[in-house]
Amino acid sequence: MTLAGTLKTELELKSPADKYFKGISSKLQHAPNASSEKVHAIEVHEGDWEAPGSVKLWTYTISKQSSGESILNYFGIPFNLFFLLSRKKEKIEVDEAKKSATFVAVAGHLLEKYKSYKVTLHIVPKGEASVAKITLDFEKHHESHEDPKDYMEFVIGLAKDIDEHLAGQAD
Repeated sequence: MTLAGTLKTELELKSPADKYFKGISSKLQHAPNASSEKVHAIEVHEGDWEAPGSVKLWTYTISKQSSGESILNYFGIPFNLFFLLSRKKEKIEVDEAKKSATFVAVAGHLLEKYKSYKVTLHIVPKGEASVAKITLDFEKHHESHEDPKDYMEFVIGLAKDIDEHLAGQAD
């Protein structure tokens, strides 16, 4: 088993590339409005909302699938799902020309399991809409730690919620 890895996916978006890219690169303060079940708060820790290199403090909920026995038995039905309230600090790196935003974890619970953790969203125009190419690069501290598949699912869900939020707004 290797310690470093990459998870990738592509997501069809309804929003135009420019609008979506602006939403993720400089308007993240609206993410809790777009996805209140996942993102509870985002605060500027260093810099500001729009400056590349700014550090944001996120408070969010991850739903995790338990790999062991059922953690809850409700009316005789076993559930292997639980929710984890998490906090992380991350720095955003922006490439305007490529419509690419990279979110690098600099503090928080993620760095307890992973030496490095970063998510890149590359937004590609596709007619009136766009495609998000999502890459999650990570390096685990120990082989026993799982790949961050739950976090990739979180990113995909958040990306969809932001798209729905932006699609409902006038330009």
